[in-house]
This record gives sequence, C-alpha cells and structure tokens, in this order.
Amino acid sequence: MSYSSVTGSSPAEGGIGATTDRGPGEPIEASRRTDLGLGRTVLRALFGVLLSTGIAPLAAQKPVHPRPTLVVLIAVDQMRGDYLERYRDEWRGGFRNLLRKGAWYPAGRQEHAITETAPGHSTMLSGRDPGDVGIVTNELGVPDTSTRLLEVPGTGASPRRFQGTALYDWMRSADSTSRVLSVSRKDRGAILPVGRARGAVFWYAVDRFTSSTYYYPDSLPAWVRDFDARPWAAALAGKQWTLLAPASAYTEIDDQPWENSESDRTFPHPLPTTPRAMAQALPNYPWMDSLTVAFALEGAAQLGLGKGPGTDLLVVSLSATDYVGHAFGPDSREIHDQLLRLDHTIGRLEDSLARLVPHGRIIYALTGDHGVTSFPEAEQAAGRKGGRVSLDAMISAMNDSLKARIGADPDLSVESGLVFGDFAVLASKGIDTDSLSRRIAAAIAAVPGIRKVFTPTSLAKAPATDTDADRWRRSLPASFRWLACAAPDTGWIWSSGTGYTTHGTSNPDDVSVPIAFWGHGIRAGKRLSVARTVDIAPTLAGVLGIKPLEPLDGVPLTEVWSSRPPAN
Repeated sequence: MSYSSVTGSSPAEGGIGATTDRGPGEPIEASRRTDLGLGRTVLRALFGVLLSTGIAPLAAQKPVHPRPTLVVLIAVDQMRGDYLERYRDEWRGGFRNLLRKGAWYPAGRQEHAITETAPGHSTMLSGRDPGDVGIVTNELGVPDTSTRLLEVPGTGASPRRFQGTALYDWMRSADSTSRVLSVSRKDRGAILPVGRARGAVFWYAVDRFTSSTYYYPDSLPAWVRDFDARPWAAALAGKQWTLLAPASAYTEIDDQPWENSESDRTFPHPLPTTPRAMAQALPNYPWMDSLTVAFALEGAAQLGLGKGPGTDLLVVSLSATDYVGHAFGPDSREIHDQLLRLDHTIGRLEDSLARLVPHGRIIYALTGDHGVTSFPEAEQAAGRKGGRVSLDAMISAMNDSLKARIGADPDLSVESGLVFGDFAVLASKGIDTDSLSRRIAAAIAAVPGIRKVFTPTSLAKAPATDTDADRWRRSLPASFRWLACAAPDTGWIWSSGTGYTTHGTSNPDDVSVPIAFWGHGIRAGKRLSVARTVDIAPTLAGVLGIKPLEPLDGVPLTEVWSSRPPAN
C-alpha cells in the first residue's frame, strides 16, 4: 500500500490558513500565527486562491433573535474518542474552543458493529441506527448506477438506500425556508447526514468537487465550477508536508517498519510535483480538509447560510484523518501532526463563519464516524495481543464450490465480518440457507482471531446483555438477508494485507468517537456519561425546539442545553 493510495473504508488533513489560540471574536495573538509547514508567502497566495469569497470583516453585532440561524455538524472521519484529551494541551484552534466552551463527551460511541464511514455518517443526524436507516456497509451505502457524477467520471451516488428522515427534514417541516449545504471528501460523508432530501450536496472526486444527477439533473452551480477552476493544486504541487510544531513536541517515533506499506515513512513527506497529480492525490494529505473547509465557506457565503429568518444546516465532513490514520496508525507522528492541523482548520472554519453569521446564532456539533485500531504489528511489538484476520479467501472458496455444485453464482460476499449472498439464486436452486449459515459460521469460528460468530437464528436468540450481538442487531435491517456475522478479538482487525491499519469491528477502539456541542444555548462542561451518535439529532432538535418526524433510537441529551430550550 502506498501513501498515495491508502485502502480501507478510507484512511489525513492539515490546514491551509493560519489560526490562533482564541475563541471566535477574540483578538489575534501574533505569536500564535503559523504557516502550517509551508512558507508564509506560499500560504498567503494559496489561501487567497481558496477563500476569495468576499467575506466582510467581523463587526460587533448583538443577537437580534434568540433562535440559532445556523446549525453546523463537523464530522471527522476516523476521529477516535481519546484524541481530544490526548493532545488537549496542544490545541490552539477549534478543539481548544470546543473544550473551553462546549459540552463534550469523550466516551462517545458509534453503537453498531460495522464501524465504516457510511453506517457511521448515517447515524449522526438521523437519530437512528444503521439497521433502521438501511445503510449496512460502505458498498451497500450510496453507490447508485442510476445516477451519474457531474463533470468527472465515476459511479454515481445518491441516498436511495436511506430510509426515513433526518434532522434537515425536521427543520424543513418546522420552517420551509431552511436550507442545507453538505460537503465532504467522500460521497457518503456528504450524502448520508442529510438523508433523502435534495439540496446543495457536494463531494470531492478525481480532482474536483462534484455532485450527482440526484441533486443537480444537468450541471453544477456556477460557483462550484468557479471554485474548481482555482489553481490551488499548483500552489501545493512540489511542496512538502513538514511538521507543524517543533520536532521536540512529538513523542512518537517517526519511523516504524509497519507504516505506509514500508514507504515514505518519515517527515518531510514530499507532495506530488505536478498540479494534476497533486489534485488526484490530495485526499492522502492534510490539505484535503483545508480545501473542504474552503469550499464549505465559499458555499455558505454564496447561499447566505445563517442569515435568517429560518435556521439553516451546514454539514462539513472532514476525511483526511482517516487517510493518515489508515496509513500511519493512531499512535504515529503523522496522526499527531494531522490532528494539530485539523485543530487549526476547524478554528479557521469557526472564525470565518463568525464573519458570515450574526454573533451568537450558530450551534456546532462534532463527532466521528468511527474510531480505529492500532497496527497489530505495533501491538505485538509492545507485548500486547493483536493480529489480522480475513475471511475473503474462505468465502471466495465457498462461493466457487457452491457455484460449481448448483450451476449458478450465489454471489457470497463478506465485508467487515458480515457474510451475505444472492438469496434469490440460493432459493431457486433449493439451497437450505439455515444449513448454509451454520456451515459458514462453523468455518469462521475456527479462524484464529475470531471471538464470536452469529447466524440469523443465533443472533435473534442472543441476550440483550451480549454487546457484540446488540451491536450487530443495530447494524442489520430487518429486511436484509444475510448468512453469518462475526466479531474479532480485541486488537485484531479485518485485513487481508499489511502496511495499513483499519476499523470496521465492534471493538472498543473502533466504536469510540467524541461527541461535542458548543455555541448558542449550550451549557459547557465535560460529560462523563456515555453518549451515542444517534443522540446527536434529537439533542439538536431539542435545542432548536423542533420535533422529529418519526420514532428514534437516540434520545436528547437534555443536560447539553440551557435550563430551557431557546424560544422559537
């Protein structure tokens, strides 16, 4: 695996603009300014290219309405729950503001078994588990061949598999003037927090931001095409990813033999030398998040988000941490530097939105779509248990054997421990799927590193106290046909190769994410109780004083907001 092509449900970010050790509206402290590892001259030119939005300087304003006019969800791909406190003394931007002024839960969870990007994002603003939303895995998430991408090649994407409603639907039901903008590196990161609603939904594909014909039947808006035409890639090409802080600030060893497929393992990391190569490789580097934030700010300015009279929704899903985490792991110098840059980038987002939206009328929520498990090789080197387990070869062999026997392809597949197939073919050939499930489960149980295996029958009978069973039940829609599902031992990952680490299990490090709220009407303080990502949407609905349109799996975290919800 090379650094320019990280595999997995996807593996970093940085920040293009400077940020400061302050909250929104506080004076800039010159000594805190930073060039994020690029020269200041390059940085000024680059950020000017990205953020030529015509945003006016921040002026002193008094709240003119007690209700927030903008809700901002910041979703950080592969943001594990322990990161906020691990580096808390080093935060100078958005994370510091969150910890100082927000209500935050370090013990947040994605409470389902398949901890991938699509299921994780589907829970954030729906208030429901993936099994109720209908988003089982990444591959069974947003890919949609009935749509096409705009201005770039590739498979189309849409929320057609998403079932039910989400926060934006509830906002629109309460006030039809509410608008939405959702932006991500990944299609699933942009699409799934919004649900089935059509709106301004964009993601990065090939070398630019795009959308699909589900949202825009003919062409992208002019402002998107103008943004994509800016020469940001030329400003980055040929530069290096260097450390943001002095080397003495990083305690991690910079060169571990298992990292990044044993190539380009140490700082500085060279960036591609041509603009086209830079644009295509951008997701692997910290500046993917910076560009995503710049695009979101451009869109917010163009659409006039947060200026009222209704409450608008902005979703910014930042994916670079996932790419860096896959390649270098959660205990690497690279992830440390990436998180420092992400802190600055989120601070830039806050400061810029404060210039767009009247003071005091924004509420923020932040979480992750999943955590990540450390490199098994790192665990073993430290004397702890860990390993890699893959069911791919076994299931492929079973598929070939069954195909030869019945004369048709049963299409047995496995993703993150879930085995499923073409039940129509199996039924047409008289295959007893209960018997097949038991045979598959028995074979999986004999694989080293497997802790537990379920069939549909045994999962239904498992007690509510069985955490693995509970998380698998939350992952699987009642209408979804499957054959077996498994949970690996703690420290083990679903992996068929080396040179990267990943997530996708129901183990503690993979379900762990932070959950935080700050801004209008939020009561600050660290919360020691467990919160789940399905609790985010009902909590935001409570702050806004609106009602969900259907029963939810999550509950409002009433201790988050002030003694009484803001008036409508």
